Amino acid sequence: MKLSLQSIKDKEAWKGYHLPAYNPEEIIENTKKNPQWMHFGSGNIFRIFPAALCQHLIEQGKMNTGIICCEGYDDEIITKCFRPYDNLTIGVTLNIDGRMEKEVIASMAESLTMLYDKEQIEEIFKQPSLQMVSFTITEKGYSLRNAAHELVPAVLEDMENGPKDCKTFMAQLTAMCLARKEACGKSLALVSMDNCSHNGEKLQMAVLEIAKAWLEKGKISKEDYTYLEEEIAFPWSMIDKITPRPHPAVEKQLIEDGLEEISPFVTAKHTYIAPFVNAEKPQYLVIEDHFPNGRPPLEEVGVIITSRDTVNKVEKMKVCTCLNPLHTCLAVYGCILGYTSIAEEMKDPELRAFIDQMSHKEGMPFVVNPGVIDPEKFLQEVLTERFPNPFMPDTPQRIATDTSQKLSIRFGETIKAYIASSEYKAEDLSLIPLVLAGWLRYLIGVDDEGTAFEVSPDPLLSAMQEKMAGMKLGETIDTAKLQPILSDASIFGVDLYECGLAEKVINYFVELMAKPGAIRATLKKYVH
Repeated sequence: MKLSLQSIKDKEAWKGYHLPAYNPEEIIENTKKNPQWMHFGSGNIFRIFPAALCQHLIEQGKMNTGIICCEGYDDEIITKCFRPYDNLTIGVTLNIDGRMEKEVIASMAESLTMLYDKEQIEEIFKQPSLQMVSFTITEKGYSLRNAAHELVPAVLEDMENGPKDCKTFMAQLTAMCLARKEACGKSLALVSMDNCSHNGEKLQMAVLEIAKAWLEKGKISKEDYTYLEEEIAFPWSMIDKITPRPHPAVEKQLIEDGLEEISPFVTAKHTYIAPFVNAEKPQYLVIEDHFPNGRPPLEEVGVIITSRDTVNKVEKMKVCTCLNPLHTCLAVYGCILGYTSIAEEMKDPELRAFIDQMSHKEGMPFVVNPGVIDPEKFLQEVLTERFPNPFMPDTPQRIATDTSQKLSIRFGETIKAYIASSEYKAEDLSLIPLVLAGWLRYLIGVDDEGTAFEVSPDPLLSAMQEKMAGMKLGETIDTAKLQPILSDASIFGVDLYECGLAEKVINYFVELMAKPGAIRATLKKYVH
């Protein structure tokens, strides 16, 4: 059988799957007449999390419209993964006991691309009924600048020529908001659901920077700019659900269930995608309550709607202590110890003890309890259920991507808290510096046995490797070469020399580079 609106009418054929408990065709019609929710970024996390939330609201009778899903970057996701399957997707939850929960998600009422359907998307933006436009476009999606912090040429061109016929997504988005002002004047919430710090602020800054350029060039009026400032809301959010690439074991199970044309594929833009999504069961979505034109009742399906301050505290708890720093530690050490699975790393006594002690002893003293999620329970769930889940095909190689962009938040914020403390001293830290040294060791691209491996993509990779050129396993290290790296506060959030940690990081690095097997020996020495 093939995944389609027609085939899911045969409930017997889909035994073992949760099918939508409503008429998808009716929801499609309602959405066309009365769009409420539009989403940009049609990848895995969207389909198994926000789209599933919408489905559950429809099933509870609390929404009668679906989500209009748009793609501003990789149109093949829509043309090859949505439309051939009537915009349906299969969400597969991978439980720690090995059970797979399978659900057909039908809440995506329409699928559009900026490349082919721009006019249609613009028309939907003008509808007074539209309440929220959400985004999972990755942190890079909000950036107007390159690695040297210069505005990219296409953005400069849009700033010069807009708001008509813009080529970059952020400029197109800004122009669509202004078209909404002209058409209906109603307010709107633009909700970033990307896994990055202060996501709503990043989105707002991009939109307003483009609009400011247009205002200065006389392309838009002061009233237009004021509308974007006052009527377009940019609520902050924190999202958390580990959603790895489509896994062969899941594909095999679906084929055994009788499904055809379900295999993963890679788009021309290197997106790994399939008509199914596999993910862990735990999930968290916390959103600032700032929806000037109303919103779906998301709190009815487990979303925490709260203040910006609380969102910030939850985000800091997760990103600075209870999850992301642990992930980075497992990523860099996993790669150099030859692991290809996070769950397998959790069976490694040194690595498990490493993240347990680092989070409890060095991170938790500075966690602020956000009140809506208990930090200790969250951390325990990460350590005992989420990371060790053997059915979650997540890899250290995936998590090691863009590490240089993550260190300042994941570790720098905790180091800053130590610097500011009267009770603790930054130089007393021992495990966080060992992660930073591990990252430098990882950049050498040689594992603990001395075998070369492929370092994951990172915008600073070539620059870092240039600075570390000539450093070889088992040879004397010219530690002076590390000075420009360790003093770079844009990487670590702090100058490691100024806060007294550089010498510790250097000493660890020298030990890690001593000879093949030195990584394991160093972990045994410092992790108890």
